[in-house]
Amino acid sequence: MDVLEAIKGRRSVRAFTNQEVSEETVLKLIEAACWAPSAGNIQPWEFIVVRKSEIKKRLVQAALGQSFIAEASVVVIVCTNERSSAERYGDRGSSLFCIQDAAAAVQNILLAAHSFGLGTCWVGAFSEEKVNEAINVPEGIRSVAIVPLGHPSQTPQPRKRRPLAEVVHSETF
Repeated sequence: MDVLEAIKGRRSVRAFTNQEVSEETVLKLIEAACWAPSAGNIQPWEFIVVRKSEIKKRLVQAALGQSFIAEASVVVIVCTNERSSAERYGDRGSSLFCIQDAAAAVQNILLAAHSFGLGTCWVGAFSEEKVNEAINVPEGIRSVAIVPLGHPSQTPQPRKRRPLAEVVHSETF
């Protein structure tokens, strides 16, 4: 699959079949995430792979009742180590760079999953405190995204995008 085709074809999937996603595939997705760029090549990301239904149910509650999370075969929580980025870049490392690095890792998971015919959704609406309790996140590690993934039971239509003329600025804003 061509990269631009993957970018344009990927959708936020919120409905999954009961078909399992293999451990091998999940590890390939996380490997793709680990190839994301990171500030100073610090690679501050951490990944929690959740398959147990009781933990998924706690994640649904933490994510404001987004029930499709529990329907996914696997849920990956992408976390970042604020301290590792802060050691090199200070406040900007802990408040921005580590978040950017984790976001790049999430995007790689989404695109790689799409290339394997899987569906994903980047969930950012959640109580970080409740997610951290559900998956036992230690201090200094921050939960950035919940990524449910599985075999899609439906494929949403593409959503409208702003035209380039609205978003491109030359030289200055």
